[in-house]
Amino acid sequence: MLRDRVVVVGVSGGIAAYKACELVRRLRDRGATVLVVMTKAACEFVTPLTFQSLTGNPVVTDLWGDQRPRFELPLESVGKVRGHVEHVDVAEAADAVVLAPATADLMARMVHGVAPDALTTFLLATAAPTVIAPAMDVQMWQAGVTQANVRALKTRGYRFVGPDDGPLASGLSGPGRLADVGAIVDAVEAALRLRASMKGLRVLIGAGRTEEPLDPVRVLTNRSSGRMGFALAEAARDRGAEVTVVAGPVSVDPPAGVDVVSITTAIQMESAMRARGPKANVIIMAAAVADYRPARPSLQKIKREAGALEVKLEPNPDILAGLGAAKKKDQLVVGFALETENGIENARKKLMKKNADLIVLNSPEEALGAETNVVTLVEARSVVELPEASKREVAEHILDRVMELCGDAGKSAKLKLAVPPKPRAAAGGRKQPKGKLAKK
Repeated sequence: MLRDRVVVVGVSGGIAAYKACELVRRLRDRGATVLVVMTKAACEFVTPLTFQSLTGNPVVTDLWGDQRPRFELPLESVGKVRGHVEHVDVAEAADAVVLAPATADLMARMVHGVAPDALTTFLLATAAPTVIAPAMDVQMWQAGVTQANVRALKTRGYRFVGPDDGPLASGLSGPGRLADVGAIVDAVEAALRLRASMKGLRVLIGAGRTEEPLDPVRVLTNRSSGRMGFALAEAARDRGAEVTVVAGPVSVDPPAGVDVVSITTAIQMESAMRARGPKANVIIMAAAVADYRPARPSLQKIKREAGALEVKLEPNPDILAGLGAAKKKDQLVVGFALETENGIENARKKLMKKNADLIVLNSPEEALGAETNVVTLVEARSVVELPEASKREVAEHILDRVMELCGDAGKSAKLKLAVPPKPRAAAGGRKQPKGKLAKK
């Protein structure tokens, strides 16, 4: 996975910075081209010259240094960069990023978008998958604000490895040690593998809530925020999928890099989902659709009168059932079940009745409007309960299972799944030569 890939190692100012030297060596042993970006504090622990000697590339330490350095990059990566601004060039060339060590200060800056130095500015500029390997004293790691920052970064799709438990430089012992270097390298490879795992697949997601008009002012709706559907869209996008989201009204901003189709009512959502369903490899119905709508919405605002108001409701179309009935052999259909009682039993019934491959069971208390979720993955022969996590983390778990099911389906239905490209070699089987981004 690492051969002819550009891995950027970000080093911040902690005693574990010296271990980044071994990390660079291991990455290069696996075929990666390594670029190093350091904070000023990191330079107090390890000199930039050390990393330059280990990588064969200039080390980025300053926003105000040489803006057109000579990087040795794989030929594929040379075409990505413009050669004008150093930290932007590195951001564009990166296939993966690993922050080791990542201090509490660095993570706090990342959460709030504070970018006073080369490393934090680079992190704002890159779209590459990023692995964070924290290292700090035990009290710093366990501090409430640090844990809140970790949760925020996980919600945004960053992946963590460590910290490990053991003796620390302060003389204390506990969680805070930099993870084993081998584990960090494995995590970088896993991030690259994940980034390509859904390449070539078309994913259709229903998200948000629907609103059914009672009159020109009032609607029947629910408290769904759209976070779960959008988290699924972000996760699928970051795995290389072509993502379309049919979204009802939501309480959060839609993700970038996906096609968003805005609708309001259940009938509009059904029409949009059915129109796009046949072209999708994976369909995930995460929207909270109203089961009923007013049979005769008033054309004028309903005035308050003495006594009760009676409203006749009629059923909305069952969107998931329609998608399941139209499912092709090479499609996977995932539905959500929001239950208040007999959850697993009802989810299993829904699985069979809707002809779905997987039902994600959750409850209104834990799901609606919240930033976290607790779900159970229900299939015909298995039930897997997941712990409480951010909705982005839950989305990753769901897609992990979707890809396993895609693999099973591919054996019988010839579902074409993307495979990370093999390294290209020159004649005679030799490693592809590197190009140069030269000074202009």
